[in-house]
Amino acid sequence: MGYPRKLTRRFRAFDNFAISFTIINIISGIFSSFGMGMNAGGPRILVFGWIGVSVMVLFVGAAMAEIASAYPTSGALYFSAGKLAKKHKGAWSWYTGWLNFVGQIGGTAATGYAAATFIQAYVSMQWSSYHPTLQQTVLITAGILVVQALANTYTVQLVAILNRISVWWLLVGMVIIVTTLIVVPDQHQSAGFVTHYANNTGFENAIYAGMLGLLVTSWTFTGFDGSFHMSEETVKATVNAPKGIVRAIGYSAVTGLLLMLALVYAIRDYGKEAGADAPPVQVLIDALGTGTAKMLLLIVIGAMLFCGLANMTSNTRQIFAFSRDGAMPGSRLWHSVSPRTRTPVKAVWLAAACSLVLVVPGWWSHVAFSAVVSVNVVGLFLAYAVPIFLRLRLGDAFQPGPWNLGRWGKPVAAIAVLWIVFSSVLFMLPQVSPIDATSFNYAPIALAVVLTIATVWWFATARRRFQGPVSYGRPDEVAAMDLI
Repeated sequence: MGYPRKLTRRFRAFDNFAISFTIINIISGIFSSFGMGMNAGGPRILVFGWIGVSVMVLFVGAAMAEIASAYPTSGALYFSAGKLAKKHKGAWSWYTGWLNFVGQIGGTAATGYAAATFIQAYVSMQWSSYHPTLQQTVLITAGILVVQALANTYTVQLVAILNRISVWWLLVGMVIIVTTLIVVPDQHQSAGFVTHYANNTGFENAIYAGMLGLLVTSWTFTGFDGSFHMSEETVKATVNAPKGIVRAIGYSAVTGLLLMLALVYAIRDYGKEAGADAPPVQVLIDALGTGTAKMLLLIVIGAMLFCGLANMTSNTRQIFAFSRDGAMPGSRLWHSVSPRTRTPVKAVWLAAACSLVLVVPGWWSHVAFSAVVSVNVVGLFLAYAVPIFLRLRLGDAFQPGPWNLGRWGKPVAAIAVLWIVFSSVLFMLPQVSPIDATSFNYAPIALAVVLTIATVWWFATARRRFQGPVSYGRPDEVAAMDLI
């Protein structure tokens, strides 16, 4: 790909799959946004929306996997955009990289914020005198980000081991939660309950409210580009990285549906649970009792912490690669690698700091989580769309890697782009009515600020010096650099 090797290849096929499976993280995604779905569409959207969006995301993942096989680098999306563009390669690469950056930051921030919320829910169950506040949530999120940054500061091998553990934590945890929700409650909802519709968004239009509930599944299925970003640290990356993407989405779709159904059928008092501070926690308490609910909540919190760790790992590699090509302020700092740990330590701490900035509005806004989730979903999926669109526009001139879709490549890519455009517009619209300072969806503003900075910088100086991914020489010259 034209780069001397700085990162160590210690990720095996399972490790590469594990990074995306952990970031998708069905337990974290479903539990953190289940309440949003209960209020925006109810079981009908939670269940059937999960199935429909999962299929659409599989199209996106398959299209991305084909590109990952052709361009297996840490730069991933922005690198492939620069290579696939017919002209204006630098501009395509520049904007893809910045969208990917803000989306990755949103994912790390949202996962940390969700973990902080559920930690406080657990503490409140343990000590009734404790009352969570918005300010405490932000402070706990900051602490979580620091711990995850410390873990990412050490060797790639440590991160790989933690990701392997996280896969089994997710799978075993999911089995425990689903089995408990099936066996323990003395009653469940009837089979027809999956068609129940609820709208507590404040909007009168039922279709609009239901579509907002699709954010639950879309938020869960983000971050599978992690396998792409870890390509330079994966053995046989042209095959293992694309397989990691598709397998992570497919396994998450099936296991997530089981978990979603178990939670939906365990609902007792819909109005009370939908209006709770943490709706899925209230569902567990009402269905299982406080003691069992607390045990399961520990599994959920652990899954969220693993998810945040994997998010930050992927986030860091994107910053490292983007900086390697001189596309970020202070690039020399962010693409430096520790000679002791062989990890981009400074990029790790930049990722943590930017994620914290994104959750600061949570100090006063009660819809901060949904806004950060929207930043994550829209930023990432738009970044996914650019190289897929460019691959589609390239047509038969696209040179696939060993893993490819053959004649299905173009129709799969077309469906993926159409879905991303539709969902991105939807998730930047208002999510709660009436709209005021505390309920305003600031996702469009966050995205607009980043894109404005990127645009001003592009026309001021970057367009004259940034021409897309940098080539350090011919393959034989780069191989010689690896030996230095």
